[in-house]
Amino acid sequence: MVEMTRPVAGRSGATRDLSAPVVEIRGICKAFPGVVANDDVSLAVFGGEVHCLLGENGAGKSTLMNILSGMYQPDAGSIMVDGQEVRIGSPRDALDLGIGTVYQHTTLIPVFTVLENLLLGQGRGLSMDQKGALAGLKKVAADLGVDVDPHVQAGRLALGQQQQVEIIKALWGGSRVLILDEPTSMLTPQGIVELERVLLQLKERGLAIIFITHKLHEALDVGDRVTVLRQGRVVGTLEPDTVHATPRPELQERIVGMMFGEEAAALAGVAEVRGQVTGRRARREISPEAVLELRGVSVEPQRGEVGIHDVSLIVRRGEILGVAGVDGNGQRELAEAIAGQRAIHRGDILLGGTSIRHASISARQRQGLRYVTDDRLGEGTVSSLSVAVNLVLKRIGDGPFWRRGLVREDAINECALGLVEGFDIKTPSVQTRCGTLSGGNIQKLLLARELSFEPKIVVYNKPTHGLDVKTTHVVRDRIRELAEKEYVSALLISTDLEELLDLCDRIAVLFRGRLTGVVENRVGAEWEVGRLMVGGESR
Repeated sequence: MVEMTRPVAGRSGATRDLSAPVVEIRGICKAFPGVVANDDVSLAVFGGEVHCLLGENGAGKSTLMNILSGMYQPDAGSIMVDGQEVRIGSPRDALDLGIGTVYQHTTLIPVFTVLENLLLGQGRGLSMDQKGALAGLKKVAADLGVDVDPHVQAGRLALGQQQQVEIIKALWGGSRVLILDEPTSMLTPQGIVELERVLLQLKERGLAIIFITHKLHEALDVGDRVTVLRQGRVVGTLEPDTVHATPRPELQERIVGMMFGEEAAALAGVAEVRGQVTGRRARREISPEAVLELRGVSVEPQRGEVGIHDVSLIVRRGEILGVAGVDGNGQRELAEAIAGQRAIHRGDILLGGTSIRHASISARQRQGLRYVTDDRLGEGTVSSLSVAVNLVLKRIGDGPFWRRGLVREDAINECALGLVEGFDIKTPSVQTRCGTLSGGNIQKLLLARELSFEPKIVVYNKPTHGLDVKTTHVVRDRIRELAEKEYVSALLISTDLEELLDLCDRIAVLFRGRLTGVVENRVGAEWEVGRLMVGGESR
C-alpha cells in the first residue's frame, strides 16, 4: 500500500501531497428528458489509489464519468482539480488536466489503424515520429501482456482487442487520473492479472485511478476505496482503512447491501467471487434432435482476424451449447456466419435439417434463427430511433406493424409496451430514444426483440457483457428458462467461463479459429476447457 502522505511529481513537475484529493466532485446533478442520472453526487479521488465505482446499470456511473471526462456538462455542482475549481468543457480540456478515460464502448476510428488511432489520441495529428510511437506501443502492450498488430484497421479487431487498444491509448497518454469503465470485461484472465500488476505500478507513481466495474471480485481485488451509486445518488463510500481491514465475505455483503437495498439478501449469492463458480448446470437429458448443425464450416478471415477453419458442431433441441475461447479466436466470425452476416467459404449450415448456407438473414429469421450481437450499440440497435421501433426493427414491412406499405404505429406501440413490461426494460416511454437507455436496458431490449416471435434457436454473443450483477442474473435466468421450458436451443458464446459453467450443457472451445474440443459440463470441466482455450489437445 502506498504511503498516502508521500509527495509525488505532478504533471507540471511540482510535487503534490497524496493526502489531498487530485479530483473532487461536489454536488453534481445531471438530468435527461424523463431521467435524473446524477442527483447531488459528491466524491473525492486520491492519487496512489484505485477508487472503485459500483452500481446497477442505470445507477449513474457512466454519466458521472462522462461529466468528468468532458463529454457531458453538469446541470449543477462543481469539479475541483488539485484544489482549484475547473470547467471541463470538452474531452480536450480533460486531457489537458491529465484526465484520461477508457470507455466501455470503443471510441476508436474503425478505418484507421491501431497506430493511427494512438497518434490521433496524442492530439498531434499523424506527424509524430512513427518509429518512436511503435516503440511506445510495444512497451505498453508488453506491460499489459497483449499482442496488438499496430497496422491493422481498428474496425477489423474483435471488441475485446479494441478494448485492449483503448487501455493502451490511455496509459500511453501519460494521464495522472485514469478512468477505466469496465476495463477487464473482455480481457483474458492472464491479461487481467497483467492489468492488475500495471495498476499497482501506476499507484506507486501516484496515479489516481477510477475503476468502474459491475464485478464485486474486481472491486475487492484492486480497490482501495469503494463508492456505490444507486438511482443516481451516492449511497455509501468505504474508505481505504475499512476496505483493507474488513474480511472479504463481510465486505462483499456490505457492498451488495448498498447496491441493492432490500433485494440484497436474494442477490448476495449471485455476486461473483474470483475462483468460485457461482453455479453449475444440473445434468439433464437432452433430445437427440439436431436443431442447428455445422458441417466443416470455414470462413475466410479479414485483416486482423483468424477466421473459422473446418468447424463442425451440433446443437440439439432445448440444449445450451457454450462456445469458449480467448476473445478474438473466431467467435465473431462463427456467430456472423450462422446469422447470415458472412458468407462461408466451405462447408454447410443446417437448420432443422435443411441447408441455410445460401439463405438470407431475413429468411433465417423466419425459420426461427435469432442472433443477439455483442455490439449492442453499433450493430444491435439504432440509437436515434425510439425504443418501440427498435423492438420491431427486424420486422419492418411485416404485419401487423405494416400494412400496404404504411406504418401502423398503434400496433408497434402496443407490442412495444408488452415487451417493455415483460422484459422489465426501464424507459420513460416506448417513444424514448434508444440511445439514452443504460447498457443493461439496451441489452434487455435486444433480448426482448430476439426472443419474441417464436424462436427455435438463439445465437448469443456475450449476452451479459458489461451488465451489473442483478441484470446478469435476469438475463441468465431468461436463457435457462427458454431452453428448459420452451425447448429453445442456444449457442452461447462467452469469454466468461463461470457463465458457461452456470448455463451450458456442453462447452465447445475455439482456438485460432479451430475447434479444439467439446467438453461435457460436469465436475472438473473448467480445467479441461481452460486447457483447450490455450491450444491444448482434446482428450
